[in-house]
Amino acid sequence: MTTALMRNLFLGIAAIPSIYYIIALFSSVRFFLAASDEADEKSGFTPPVSILKPVRGLDPDAYENFASFCRQDYPDYEILFCVGDTNDPAFPLLEQLIREFPERRIRILVGSGRDAANDKVAKLVRLVDEASHEYLVISDSDVRVKPNYLRKILAPLTNPRVGAVTCFYVPTEDTSWVQSLQDVGMLSDFYPGILVAKQLDGVKFALGPTIATTRTRLQAFGGYASLENRPADDLLVGRLIADQGYEVALLPYSISTVPDYQSLKELFHKRLRWITVMRHMRPWGHIGLIFTLGLPWALLAVAVHPTFAIAASYLGGYLLFRIALTAVVGAWGLRERDVWGKVLLVPVWDALACLIWLVSFTRKSIRWRGQDYLIRNGELVPTPRVD
Repeated sequence: MTTALMRNLFLGIAAIPSIYYIIALFSSVRFFLAASDEADEKSGFTPPVSILKPVRGLDPDAYENFASFCRQDYPDYEILFCVGDTNDPAFPLLEQLIREFPERRIRILVGSGRDAANDKVAKLVRLVDEASHEYLVISDSDVRVKPNYLRKILAPLTNPRVGAVTCFYVPTEDTSWVQSLQDVGMLSDFYPGILVAKQLDGVKFALGPTIATTRTRLQAFGGYASLENRPADDLLVGRLIADQGYEVALLPYSISTVPDYQSLKELFHKRLRWITVMRHMRPWGHIGLIFTLGLPWALLAVAVHPTFAIAASYLGGYLLFRIALTAVVGAWGLRERDVWGKVLLVPVWDALACLIWLVSFTRKSIRWRGQDYLIRNGELVPTPRVD
């Protein structure tokens, strides 16, 4: 094989990320064009609902996050919190909520009563058992919502073919360049990947900050008790409901989350934990991510054939695609403010994402809430603490 032929073959492989970006752009534009926000909000579907919130420790701006759920424009709902014990720093804030929102039905459950590797899921087992209503909304503690949240998130469940609903999430605000970097990663990388998956295979997952479903749909696969020793419970809830033949509705509606990391190191380890879990759950898909990493392929293409035409087509094309994806998803689709002010961080995020992907192959464990876990046969196995 001649040098020129090998070079051209490599340049062809290096162009594969551009094909992925085209599919991602198409999938994103199609998704947001098909969105019908107003019709959903005015559906008139308002069944009684239980909001379930497992809590451990204090997230930034925790009180305002919790209080936003007490300000819903919705006729009949309750909020259930579950903490490990009364010494949890969130407990006084939850008691304050009860005092300041006497018109709301708020209950605080103390302890899950279960011994499980995944403490959040153990709490959800009890929360589901204690909930008064068939319709359930599961939400993380760092989430903040608008008054129309429940109406939006429950509306798709009027369709009997829909078994669960989930939606996107954006930061309340970026107070540092690291938080802007994380946001750019979501808008340019994570969400386009989700929309490609939806386009090719439908939505067979859910996003942890918000899941709306019913007690019946959960019980059909064994409920949260069947997930209490497994990672990525949010993804699995969506998958197991989809496996029953139901649709998982992904809304073009975004809620807010408050960033819980302050440094690049914290962001790196948070994303490394997530992608390491994905490597164990979907090993071949994880390997295939190499063809979605456009920056290293563009740089290698220029290194292999350093001409102006190659630099312009590969590096220039890479930048155009990445900026277009960020703008389509963030500025147009999710109507997030100040997206254009962050696009210069896209190559920085892509370099970090490539490094995280490479490091994930060296990881045999994850660190979560101060505890190290191995992942064996799809389950979390706590490792002994070394003092």
